[in-house]
Amino acid sequence: MDYIQVQASGPLHGSVPIQGSKNSSLALLAASCLADAEVTLEGIPNIYDFRVIRQIGKDIGLSIERLPSGLMKIDPRYIHSATIDPGKASAYRASYYFIGALLAKFGKVTVGFPGGDDFVSRPIDQHIKALRTLGAEITFFNDHYVVEAKQLQGADIYFDMITSGATINAMLAAVRANGRTRLFNAAMDPEVVDTANFLNQLGARIVGAGTDKIRIEGVPYLSGGTYGVIPDRLIAGAFLMAAGIRGGSITVNHVIPEHLGSCLAKLREIGMELEVGDQSITAHSTGRLRATRIRTGMYPGFATDLQQPMTALLTQAGGKSIITERVYPKRFAHVHQLARLGAEVEIRKESAYIKGGVPLIGNWVHATDVRAGTSLLLAGMAAEGVTRITGIEHVERGYEDAIHLFQSLGANVSRHSLTEAQQEELAEIRGQASL
Repeated sequence: MDYIQVQASGPLHGSVPIQGSKNSSLALLAASCLADAEVTLEGIPNIYDFRVIRQIGKDIGLSIERLPSGLMKIDPRYIHSATIDPGKASAYRASYYFIGALLAKFGKVTVGFPGGDDFVSRPIDQHIKALRTLGAEITFFNDHYVVEAKQLQGADIYFDMITSGATINAMLAAVRANGRTRLFNAAMDPEVVDTANFLNQLGARIVGAGTDKIRIEGVPYLSGGTYGVIPDRLIAGAFLMAAGIRGGSITVNHVIPEHLGSCLAKLREIGMELEVGDQSITAHSTGRLRATRIRTGMYPGFATDLQQPMTALLTQAGGKSIITERVYPKRFAHVHQLARLGAEVEIRKESAYIKGGVPLIGNWVHATDVRAGTSLLLAGMAAEGVTRITGIEHVERGYEDAIHLFQSLGANVSRHSLTEAQQEELAEIRGQASL
């Protein structure tokens, strides 16, 4: 087993290119199954979830090839099965997109329950509601469920809550349904817009993506084409926060600044200076930060995926900060790990009360999901001594090469394999308390 070692870093300086959006990429790869010709995708990050999708593709006859240039060639013409292995489906959250992408073509899709980040149960009730409204029947089993529909029929779908995943899944299913589908209370995330733009380029008829009402006119055929995924706004936000950990200046390139509006507003509020260009953002910080209050929300609100790294950053801000998690109220597994470094954070219901300015001391910690891993990386850069992070497979689910990128900015970060003595030390720690 490997771990990431982090030691106190001075101010970080430099620039980093931002990879393609993980959340968009997962949707686009599944959406490619709807096409009737070869698709080329540009900017798909080479992360763990991609490798799982490639295994799923091999099982069902979906050809996925990464060229030396980084382009992805996807050929859906020889898909022969719509049964997704439950074990592989549970390895990552977005497995449910294969339902919307395969149902119209095959009439029956079998898939395991979604897995991925281990911070809270991710309900799929809104996905089920949308599919049933379009005429599908769903049968649940122990580790998987089966979705069947002889013919999907366009309908009006009213989401009970705003959900990006269900909005995208409903959109995928409706693209080749018979007639018109309207989605109400739809998510407005850039990843929803990205998926709609991709499908429209293939010949779909989707209007209104980026608003809370989306209209889809079903089509019988989708052509192939080439499309570039949007940059990852969540990774960009985390790198901007890194500039504030010990002071410094970091530029993120190949970004869409408009996608980071709420994040940038909060960074300015806590005392960071920002320069915003057409496709770049530079964050400057002296290391002196002010406390603030944040409520997460669906886009364009403050993203729940930025809550965890922001928690680490606010441990360095003078005064008491409060973060209220309105999207996933139980998304605070990282707080216990930050406490192992000496952070003083109290959880009350869906809010974290952060006492800033308390010195952090290195220790063993464990990443439970992608963003928790980012939070611990940032906290480790502020902590005295050595911080060792296990569970790095979660970090690899979101970043192509987080260690190299942080090293390029001057961070003291490296990857190591556990020695026998360290394994015994970890076993002893786990016996005493949860790591």
